[in-house]
Amino acid sequence: MSDSPSVVELLERLARLEAALAERDARIEVLTQRVAELEAQLRRNSRTSSKPPSSDGPVKAPPRSRRLPSDRPPGKQPGDAGFTLRQVEVPDEVVTHHPVACRCCGRSLRRAPVTSLEARQVVDLPEVRLRVVEHRLEHRRCRCGTITMAPAPNGVGAPAQYGPRVRAIGAYLVGYQHLPYERACETLADLLGVGMSVGTLVSVVARTSEKLGGFLDEVRHQISASPVAHFDETSLRVASTNAWVHSASTDTLSLFVVHPSRGHEAIAAAGVLPVFAGIAVHDGYTPYRRYGAAHQLCNAHHLRELAGILDTDPGQVWAQDMIRLLCEINDTTRYARTVGAHAIDDRLLGAYRRRYDTIIAAGKAVNPSPAGHGARSPTANLLARLGGFATDVLRFAHDLRVPFDNSLAERDIRMVKLRQKISGGLRTWTGAQTFCAIRSYLSTARKQGINALKALTQLHNGPAWIPGTS
Repeated sequence: MSDSPSVVELLERLARLEAALAERDARIEVLTQRVAELEAQLRRNSRTSSKPPSSDGPVKAPPRSRRLPSDRPPGKQPGDAGFTLRQVEVPDEVVTHHPVACRCCGRSLRRAPVTSLEARQVVDLPEVRLRVVEHRLEHRRCRCGTITMAPAPNGVGAPAQYGPRVRAIGAYLVGYQHLPYERACETLADLLGVGMSVGTLVSVVARTSEKLGGFLDEVRHQISASPVAHFDETSLRVASTNAWVHSASTDTLSLFVVHPSRGHEAIAAAGVLPVFAGIAVHDGYTPYRRYGAAHQLCNAHHLRELAGILDTDPGQVWAQDMIRLLCEINDTTRYARTVGAHAIDDRLLGAYRRRYDTIIAAGKAVNPSPAGHGARSPTANLLARLGGFATDVLRFAHDLRVPFDNSLAERDIRMVKLRQKISGGLRTWTGAQTFCAIRSYLSTARKQGINALKALTQLHNGPAWIPGTS
C-alpha cells in the first residue's frame, strides 16, 4: 500500500497554503499602508500641515512660494514707509568742533574764518533715572478746632508707590513681550533703575487685568455684531493641565478667552459665537458649524494638506490642479478688490465651480472611500471635506468681504504659543485669565494704530482705552 498522499489530501494542503498566502498578503498590504502613513507623518512639516514652524527642527525644508513672479525689484518698494535714521532740524544739543592747525602747512587756525559746516548727529538716550514727585498734604486747623487734611490726588494712595508709567512698562514687559516675572523685574532694574519685586509686579499685572472688564465687554459686543469674524483655538498649559485659548478676531479687534475645554462649553463661555450672526471664518473645527449665519473654511489649511498629498504621492494630479484653481480664484478676488469691484461675474464663478467639481470627481476616482465603517485615509477625508462643503470653501469668491483664509486669527493666536515658548505654561487659572485679558487689550490697540505702551499708560492713569472712542 502506497504512503503517498491522496489527491484529496494534496488539494486540502494546497487550499491551506493558499489561505495562508492570502492572509499573509493581506497583512503585508496593511503593514505597507501603515508604513506609508508613518512615513507621511515624518515628512509633515509647517508647509504641508498645520504644524507650527518651530516643530520643523534645525533642518528646514526649502521655501515653496505659490506667488507668481512679478517685475518688482526685491526689497522695500517705492512709497513704502522706511525706518532710515535721519537728522533732525532742531537737535537737543549742539557741540562745535574747531580744527587746530592746517593739515597742509601746520599753521594755527585759531583766527581763521569759517567757510562751511558739516553736521553729524548722534541719536542716543539720556541717562535714565527715576523722577520722584512728593505730594505734601497739608493739615490745617480751623478756628473751630477741627483739623482738615488736603485731599490726595487720584492714584496717590500710599506713602510710596510706583507711578503709572512704571506700572505700564512692567505690565508691557509681561503682557506684551511675554517675559517671566523675574526677568521682567531684572529688565526694569537694568534699564530704568526700578527695584521692583516679583510680588509687586504680579500685583501690577493683576490690577491691569482687573481694569479691563468694560473693555472686554465692548470688544465682545463689537465682534459679535461684525459681518465677518475669525475664530481659532490653541492649547496652553495652565496649572499643569492642558487648557485651550479661544480667539475671536476682526481686522481691528481681538478677544482671547482661556477655558479647560475646547468645544461648545468653551465657545459659550467666550460669549461671541452664540450671538454671532455673521460669516464665521475658521479651520473647519466641527463645533463652530453650529454658530453663525454662514462659514468660510480656511484655504491655507487646504493648500498645506494638498501640498502634503503631493509630497507623499506626486501622482495625485488632482491635488496640484486644486492648488492652481484655489490660487487662481484668490488672485481674481484680490484684483477685484483692488479695482473696487463689488462682486465677480456670475459666469466666471460658474466656470470656477465646474472646474472645482471636476477636480473633486477626479480625486475621488483615484481615492475611493472604503465601504462600510472602514477608516478613510487623510486624502479621502480632505476630498470629502472639499466636496461636501464646497460652498464654504469658495464663499470668499462670492462675497468679497470674506477672506481666502483664516490667517488673521492664526497670527493673533500665535502669540499664545510664543508666550508658552518663552515663559512656559501659566501656573494658575487667574494668571491665564489675566494674560488673555491683557493680550486682548494690547492686540486690539495695535490693530487700531495705538502704541501698546501708551495704551497701558492710559489704563494706569485712569479708565482703559475703549475701541471706538477717541
